[in-house]
Amino acid sequence: MTELARPVRHSQTTITELMVPSYANFGGKIHGGILLSLMDKVAYACATKHAGSYCVTVSVDNVEFLEPVEVGELVSMHASVNYVGRTSLVVGIRVEALNVKTNAVKHTNSSFFTMVAKDDHEKPMVVPKLILETKEDVKRFIETVNARKIKTAMKEQMSDARSHIDMARAAELLKDERCILAWK
Repeated sequence: MTELARPVRHSQTTITELMVPSYANFGGKIHGGILLSLMDKVAYACATKHAGSYCVTVSVDNVEFLEPVEVGELVSMHASVNYVGRTSLVVGIRVEALNVKTNAVKHTNSSFFTMVAKDDHEKPMVVPKLILETKEDVKRFIETVNARKIKTAMKEQMSDARSHIDMARAAELLKDERCILAWK
């Protein structure tokens, strides 16, 4: 039996929503939390289309707000599966805001959501392989492989640092930082 595989284009998803006044913060810009919620929705839609099952968010990486989003703009969340593991998928999301009066489009942020596919018993399940049809598909897959390696190495390094820190070392590490070491 041949293992199931799907091309990147199979699950590519775009969700567009009008930014209304109730989404705004006190500064009149759209709350970052509103955008994150919409990004989670499009990540879910994209991941479930690829996996053919329910998916849950396990991590969100590289959320950086590049441009503010204004009330009245149409925000489009473009999602694509960049990588698949055994039970996980990494969905890349590009967020763009369209000013409907000027037709100006601005890239407001990008992010990567790691999702895990679940079966009917809430257990992780194997996802279809990813068919890479374009140079961009290959580039994104390789970039994600490299990013995952860096993330794993960083977690290991942080874990080691936490278990080996002493106050003398902490004082040395923090001497040029904007903090006051009051714990003795």
